Amino acid sequence: MQIKGPGVSLYSQMQAMAQQARGPQQAMALQRQEPHGVSGVSHSQSDFGAMLKGALDNVNGLQMHARGLATAVEKGVEGVTIAEAMIAASKSSIAFEATMQVRNKVVEAYKEIMTMPV
Repeated sequence: MQIKGPGVSLYSQMQAMAQQARGPQQAMALQRQEPHGVSGVSHSQSDFGAMLKGALDNVNGLQMHARGLATAVEKGVEGVTIAEAMIAASKSSIAFEATMQVRNKVVEAYKEIMTMPV
């Protein structure tokens, strides 16, 4: 399967983080702990945590960059246009809103799981 488009770099970064999180020592330890015929423990929790932290760091970086450009425009720094500042602010706003949507969905899923009968 080939992935094309702007998500390619994000996908490759996610794969690299997953490989890094699964270092060879961790993989050997899991193989020793497995009972006969039982597959290994999923690393999705650590992968998800790393991916979530990376996404939050990215949103924070976008917000800081937008704030810096807005300050530069206010101070009248040459080479920084109001258009650049507005585009950066829009990117930051969209990233923050998307993050909030993901958070809301995760909280909603958690509440639903907690209300399931055992």
